[in-house]
Amino acid sequence: MFSIFRRKKSGKGIESTQVRPVEKTGADPLEQRLARTRTSLGGLFSLIRGAKAIDEDLIEEIETTLLTADMGITATTRIIDRLREGIKRGIVTEPSEVLPAVQAELYDLIEPCEQFLAVDTEKKPFVILMVGVNGVGKTTTIGKLARRYLDEGKSVMLAAGDTFRAAAVEQLKAWGERNDVPVVAQQSGADTAAVIYDALHSAKARGVDVLIADTAGRLHTQGHLMQELSKVKRVMHKIDPEAPHETMLVVDAGTGQNALAQAREFNQAVSLSGITVTKLDGTARGGVLFAIAAELGIPIRFIGVGETAADLRPFDAGTFVHAILPVGDE
Repeated sequence: MFSIFRRKKSGKGIESTQVRPVEKTGADPLEQRLARTRTSLGGLFSLIRGAKAIDEDLIEEIETTLLTADMGITATTRIIDRLREGIKRGIVTEPSEVLPAVQAELYDLIEPCEQFLAVDTEKKPFVILMVGVNGVGKTTTIGKLARRYLDEGKSVMLAAGDTFRAAAVEQLKAWGERNDVPVVAQQSGADTAAVIYDALHSAKARGVDVLIADTAGRLHTQGHLMQELSKVKRVMHKIDPEAPHETMLVVDAGTGQNALAQAREFNQAVSLSGITVTKLDGTARGGVLFAIAAELGIPIRFIGVGETAADLRPFDAGTFVHAILPVGDE
């Protein structure tokens, strides 16, 4: 069973220890995929079991554990402050009530970021602009997204806008061949905005449902490169004033707080509408999702927990929280 504390609409924290049960059927494979993050938070169980009372030492140990899982200062402070408030109000009175309270606060923090990316079929093509630094799995994510939309019965086109890395164009072409979708590409070193302009023009003429555009993997610290992304958007507007309909940042969970820094800078440069967090199955730093949620509140569209297309999953807050902190299962 997965239990979430009931909350006041004011959002000021725990209202009572009365719970709302959510049925869980069978083993959730996500728990296995997120085993490393789950282990990094596992110290909470031993802390609570060994505690005879709720004291300042216990709270500080909980705070340290959350920070170690890369939840960041903002998210951790919020969780700890609300836990203290619950204790002060006499709602959390026993050590056994602490973990459910932490779980509830995790859910309350990240649930607003659970916003599924719905493709508007009235917009042809629905344009998804993919951004991110090198090595985060951006091009692979594009291939997996293409497969997802094809399986939904939509037509897809890809734009190989990462023209600064020769291998990126070939990699995207390989995904296109694998999924049997057209890829618009030019020679290495071509202008990214020009490639994406051609792709959008072609996709519109052919009535394609979804156009997914790759961009060069650039460092968020290089201002002139970030400005090129703004140029891409301006060029798109010449064909479709509403494009792109989604600007999605891809970050690698394994980079921890650097992923938050990337999200912050990219959001400032191009106004992100969504984030995909990859490689969660290989890191203990899954707490960075809470750091992003607490500071930026940007919708988390997908999480990557494996190599196959099916392992790119729509983000579900309840399932995610339960997988990393399964209160009641230990």
